[in-house]
Amino acid sequence: MLQSQPSIEIRTDIPTVTQRKRAKAPVDDEQVEPEALPSKEKKAKVVAAAPKMNKCATDYGTINFALDESKPWNYKISSWNVAGLRGWIGKGGLEFIDHEQPDILCVQETKCTEDQLPDEARHIKGYHPYWLCKPGGYAGVAIYSKKMPIHVVYGLGDEEQDQDGRLLTAEYEKFYLVCVYVPNAGKKLVTLPKRLRWNAKFHQYLRELDAKKPVILCGDMNVAHEEIDLANPKTNRKNAGFTQEERDGMSELLSLGFVDTFRKLYPERTGAYTFWTYMGGARAKNVGWRLDYFITSERLADKVTDNVIRTQVYGSDHCPVTLFLNI
Repeated sequence: MLQSQPSIEIRTDIPTVTQRKRAKAPVDDEQVEPEALPSKEKKAKVVAAAPKMNKCATDYGTINFALDESKPWNYKISSWNVAGLRGWIGKGGLEFIDHEQPDILCVQETKCTEDQLPDEARHIKGYHPYWLCKPGGYAGVAIYSKKMPIHVVYGLGDEEQDQDGRLLTAEYEKFYLVCVYVPNAGKKLVTLPKRLRWNAKFHQYLRELDAKKPVILCGDMNVAHEEIDLANPKTNRKNAGFTQEERDGMSELLSLGFVDTFRKLYPERTGAYTFWTYMGGARAKNVGWRLDYFITSERLADKVTDNVIRTQVYGSDHCPVTLFLNI
């Protein structure tokens, strides 16, 4: 039986239609990678001309996607910063869906306009697709959902923050799902003020949603919250992703009645990262950052069975994260 189409709301006056002639992208603050290696090691790597690229092929036959029977679940959501949808597909990214089989897949940093979307991304069997792509192919987020949501909102409702395409909200019967790609503070922190303005608008938006029904927030939050969330905290305190201002922003968000589900389940787990720079073989050494989160309303947190970081899945400088729920 065909399902009725969800209502769709655009939260900005900026048009989401694409243009055929690709515009020159602005200075890409998302290309500013957090410093994964200490300064001395970085210099040594430059001298040694180390390979830039990490492994990109996934051996799915070696990965166990099942959850222990002691952790009952009936709903699964995955999130992945794909660092370019077209390149991700070329690296076999869609195969992840076949093995994980999430009820919902959220992706960030699609880096393409709607008319550049590959056919494979437009038609994934069993999923309803929702994209937010902006002219110039900058940033971009998408949701693939087995069940058609009740309502879909495109954007945050703020002219400045909605220029890049960073936020999709899908309403379901029991929760709101928010797929987000938070702005990076930029090289030399040039866009930190914009990031802090984003935080204020974004936190208010989430509070308004949470007042109606529980929220599941997922995506690239572009911050390692605590020292345990990155390999080299001492050398990154003044770098994008680990400034005190950004960390305080995450603390503020959690104080509003939200829970970092991974840290709730695994408060002391070290070496748990979701991003590794392509430089210096950082991923092979597990010199990384935990930038990708599942954050839920407090009243939904006890429904979370597990939060699994799929470190063995390649295809991006980030790996996917999967949330298991019993709802």
